[in-house]
Amino acid sequence: MAEDDVHGDEVDYLVLGGGTAGCIVAARLSEQPGVRVALVEAGPTDADEPRAADIRRWAEMLEGEHDLDYRSVPQERGNSHIRQARLRILGGCSTANTMIAWRPLRGDLDEWAALGVDGWGYDEVAPWFDRLLARIEPVAEHDRNAYVEDAVTAAATALSLPRRERWNDVELVDGAGFFEIGYDPSTHQRSSASHAYLRSQPERPGLAVHLEALVERLLVEDGRAVGAVVRGRDGVEREMRARREVVVSCGAIDSPALLMRSGIGPAAVLAAAGVATIVDLPGVGENLQDHAEGLVVWEARGERDDTCATGWDAGYLVRVDDDSTTPDVSTHIPLHSWTVHAERHGTTIPENNVSFAPNVAKPRSRGRVWITAPSADVAPAIDYRAFTDPDGRDERMLVEGVRIARRVAQQPPFSEHLVAEVFPGPQAQSDEELSAILRATHQTVYHVSCTARMGADDDPLAVLDARLRVRGVAGLRVVDASVMPTLTALNPVGTIMTIAERAAALILEDAAG
Repeated sequence: MAEDDVHGDEVDYLVLGGGTAGCIVAARLSEQPGVRVALVEAGPTDADEPRAADIRRWAEMLEGEHDLDYRSVPQERGNSHIRQARLRILGGCSTANTMIAWRPLRGDLDEWAALGVDGWGYDEVAPWFDRLLARIEPVAEHDRNAYVEDAVTAAATALSLPRRERWNDVELVDGAGFFEIGYDPSTHQRSSASHAYLRSQPERPGLAVHLEALVERLLVEDGRAVGAVVRGRDGVEREMRARREVVVSCGAIDSPALLMRSGIGPAAVLAAAGVATIVDLPGVGENLQDHAEGLVVWEARGERDDTCATGWDAGYLVRVDDDSTTPDVSTHIPLHSWTVHAERHGTTIPENNVSFAPNVAKPRSRGRVWITAPSADVAPAIDYRAFTDPDGRDERMLVEGVRIARRVAQQPPFSEHLVAEVFPGPQAQSDEELSAILRATHQTVYHVSCTARMGADDDPLAVLDARLRVRGVAGLRVVDASVMPTLTALNPVGTIMTIAERAAALILEDAAG
C-alpha cells in the first residue's frame, strides 16, 4: 500500500471513500495480481491518531477535528438537536465507533430477500462474515465491569432472557450479556477497517491510497462512470480515471450526496441545487433510516470503577411483538451516561448516576438526505423524519423500551445501585407523557443508513440492483451502509463489513465475465 498524491495514472478500480466499506473493497480488489486500485479518502491517515487506535478512546473521536458533525433540519416529532457523527479519516466511522459487531441476522436478511433483492438472503450472505479480517472477540473478563455485570444479571432475570456469552454463533433473537466487539483484548487496539485490512496486511503494490483528497463529482461519459474529479490537499482539482469500475463508498450521507452532485438523483432536487441531470434516479437520498435511542437515568448509590473495553460493552435485546423475527428493542448499558439532551430539556442530572439506553431496533420511519448546492464544501441537508411512521410503531417501541428498563430497575442486583429515577422521571407514566419527553430528547446511535438502497428491478425507488450497480450508469457501484434496503436491527458495522467482502467478490466475478 502506497500513500500517494492525487496525480496517478489511470487505474483499474477507483474506490471513493476510505471508510469502513471502502478500505475492505480496495484491499480485496488489490489482492488480485496485476490489478491497480486507487483508494481516495478525504481525511488523513489514522496511523498517527492514537485516539483511533485505542477503542477505549472512541468518544474522543466524536465531535473532534475529524468529525463532520452533521445536523438535521428541524424535526416535527423528534429531537432537532442531534449531532450526527461522520468521520473524515482513513477507516471512517470504524475508527470511532464501539465496534459492536454482529453476524448479519436471519430476520434482517430474510426481510431484504422478501423485498426482491436476489442473492442477499441469510444463507447467501452470513458466511461472508466469517471472511472478515477484523478481529472480533467477546469482551474479555478483565474488561468486564462489575456494575455492568449486575445490570446484565438483573436484565436476564427480570425479562426471562438467556444469558449470552457469545452471540455470533447463534441466529440471535434475544438475550442479555456482554457483546462481541472488534478489538484485541490484550492491547485494546480497535479492529477498524483501516487497521485490519490495510495497515496489518502485507504490502500490496497495486494499491495506492490518496489521502486528504475530496471527491467533488463523478465523471460520466456516454452513460458510463469513468472516474472522478478530486480536489487534493493543495486545493487543485484533478481527474482520476478508472478502466473498469468506480466504487462509491462515502457513507449513507455522502454517497447519495456525491451521486447527486454528479447529476445522478431526483431531477427536481438536482435542479434546485443547480446540477444538470444525467440520470433521473428518484430513490437517491430517500429511505434514510436510523436507530432512535431513548434514555432512562437513575440517581445512584456507591462507587463504580472504570473497568471496561469501551464503556458500552453490554446490554439486552428484547422482542416485543410475537411475530418479530429480530429484536424490537436493543438496550445498551453504558458505564457513563450520555445526558446532554436530557439536560438541555431541563432535567438536573445528579453527579452519581447510572442509565440505560433503549433504542428502536427496526425503525419504520423514513427520512431523506439531499444536496442544496453543487459543491462538496456545502453539507447535505438531512431530515430524519423521526417517529413519522403511519402506525406509530417507532414511538411505541421507544416507550416500551423505557417501560422494560423500569422493570429491570426493580430487579436485584441492579436495583441495589439505585436511589430513584430522575429521567424521564416518576411524573412521566402514561404513554403520551413518556412519548413526548423521549421524542424530544432521543439520540442517534450513529447508524444512519439505506439512502441508496438495493431493490428489485421493478422497484422505482431502488438505486442499485442486487449486484450493487447504480441503475442507469454503467461501471458504477455503491458499497457502504447506504445500500441496505432496511436497517439491521442491531449495530450495523459487522453487516457493512460483510457487504463489502461480498461486494468485492461480485466485482471480481463480473470482471471475469
